[in-house]
Amino acid sequence: MHRYLSIALLYLSTLILAGCSESVELHRQLSEQEANEVIAELADKQIRAQKIPAKDGVVVRVRADDISRAVRTLEAVGLPKVARSTLGDIFRKEGVISTPLEERARYIYALSQELEATLSNIDGVIVARVHVVLPERVAPGEPVQPASASVFIKHDPRLDPDNIQPRVRRMVASSIPGMASAIENTQKLTVVFVPATAYQEQQQLTYLGPFLVPGQDLGFWRASLITPLIVLVLGGTGWLFWRRRATNTQQTQTAIAHSNE
Repeated sequence: MHRYLSIALLYLSTLILAGCSESVELHRQLSEQEANEVIAELADKQIRAQKIPAKDGVVVRVRADDISRAVRTLEAVGLPKVARSTLGDIFRKEGVISTPLEERARYIYALSQELEATLSNIDGVIVARVHVVLPERVAPGEPVQPASASVFIKHDPRLDPDNIQPRVRRMVASSIPGMASAIENTQKLTVVFVPATAYQEQQQLTYLGPFLVPGQDLGFWRASLITPLIVLVLGGTGWLFWRRRATNTQQTQTAIAHSNE
């Protein structure tokens, strides 16, 4: 009888653990602010996330069943934000002499990174990319090619591009040498706004007997249905064990009483 009780308890524990999905790593090497932004966005979509401090930053973990939803949710809003290099990072003194061409390329890259970082701080901007062409003389005696820039902004659909476009053009034109007078020139300065497609969660349903339940909750419902059955079996087994023991005790006492007579 004790053996059957042990087997039933072991089976019950296995079912409960099966209903609890293991967690997997979603992102690592995040700053505290980046991790908080990720967890807040996931919480809005009812995805539970866990923040774990590590030596190289903060690790965010989610349930294995939620990893697909979590990745698509964060991609739709551009989180975590891409770390960009600053002018100080690009032109850090390292004791290596660079050629004029290398210095020019590094300067263009650093300028683009600074502009992208500034544009990304605008509320509603998800992704910002800036491509810069500085004034350059192609060959001796040739006229100098004017500076130009192209700006790509992926934004939240709730953001009105017409509301921020004049300010974006003014900021970019005033930040690039030789483009101060190109604010209204669409050939020298092009700004493209693209609305982001909101992530529409498609809930996957799975059969549990004759019923359809959400796939991510299958383990929970399975454990919820089987646990009461296990409790009933254990209770019935315990009652039968107690009843049998009481009967045996009564029969023993009756036999002793008859023998004493």
